[in-house]
Amino acid sequence: MWQNLQRAGFLHVNAFARHTPALHAPMSFYARYGVVLFAALLVLGWWSARRDRDPRAMAAAIWAPAGALLALGLNQPLGNLVHEARPYAVLPHVLVLVSHSHDFSFPSDHAVMAGAVATGVLLTHRRLGWFTIAAAALLAFARVYVGAHFPLDVIVGLLVGAAVSLIGYATLRHLLVRIVTALSRTAARPIVASCPIATGHGKPA
Repeated sequence: MWQNLQRAGFLHVNAFARHTPALHAPMSFYARYGVVLFAALLVLGWWSARRDRDPRAMAAAIWAPAGALLALGLNQPLGNLVHEARPYAVLPHVLVLVSHSHDFSFPSDHAVMAGAVATGVLLTHRRLGWFTIAAAALLAFARVYVGAHFPLDVIVGLLVGAAVSLIGYATLRHLLVRIVTALSRTAARPIVASCPIATGHGKPA
């Protein structure tokens, strides 16, 4: 059943790709280099957190890239355990718009990264976070569109990334807030705050 769902979903997207040649170039570009956008969104999240007097915002901004790296690290043994081949390795004559990769297909590293970053940015800044979630969903679709992944590879990847980021932040939040508060009282304050941060719930430090 798993394989049937994977293949049927992929073939529907692949058929759509065949009929939309105008999208090939932008979707291929985003599928390859979308990671640059997520790096920029992490920087924007950090910059917005500097202007927020709540240390929890900076704590989330610090955790966002760390959570993404942790999620990618945890994804490697998961991929080796499932051992799923790429679509183009098992389905002949499908449209493939990117170079072939020899690593495993499930879960998608790109989707894991995107899910983790989107969650981290959402914890940092609500509106920027929702934009990042939309960008993550588009990247996940693009990875299927170009023939690099099956649909469940990217869906599970997004969920894995989001779960690692959210659980990690919930576990380390209080420690990270204490670190941010401590740094705000040192010469490193410009890194974590553009003005004195608040302690407690909105009271000046």
